[in-house]
Amino acid sequence: MRHQRVGKKLGRDSAHRKALYSNLAGALIEHGRIKTTVTKAKAVKPIAEQMITLGRRGDLHARRQATAFLRSRDVVHKLFAEVAPRFKDRPGGYARIVRLGPRAGDAAEMAYLELVDEEYVAAQLEERTPAPAAAVAEPEPEEELDVGADEGADDGDDEAGEADEPEGLGEAGPEEAPANPRESD
Repeated sequence: MRHQRVGKKLGRDSAHRKALYSNLAGALIEHGRIKTTVTKAKAVKPIAEQMITLGRRGDLHARRQATAFLRSRDVVHKLFAEVAPRFKDRPGGYARIVRLGPRAGDAAEMAYLELVDEEYVAAQLEERTPAPAAAVAEPEPEEELDVGADEGADDGDDEAGEADEPEGLGEAGPEEAPANPRESD
């Protein structure tokens, strides 16, 4: 009987399970959001929250405990320097599980395990996604009103046309590109 046995075994021996939890918690701290199965997310969520609580404490003993579990000084540094200060006023509940549905290969229930702080998740997304060049180069609407209608329209069309142009054509133009891609072979 398994009376009062806490935690999932996940089909792994204890060393493999401990390494899995360490890696998933470290990835959550490093990236702010990870995609995993619902069962793994439920198992790792309390561990990751405990690591954030250690980061909130901020003393040497807490840092050593986090390093012993996470086994990465870079992740521990990010935990104590960036992640934990964002949760200094929050008494708990640092992570959430967002269900995504079944995985295509084996129909395992998938979920995002992510940190709750919206500012932190938004900052992580901004770091990973580059800003589009067309959005940065757009002039402000007030400046277009000051410039003549013909000049303002030409500038906007050129920039938008460059952004919408396919990469394969470039400056060569369509006359140099073969009409049928199979004919070039």
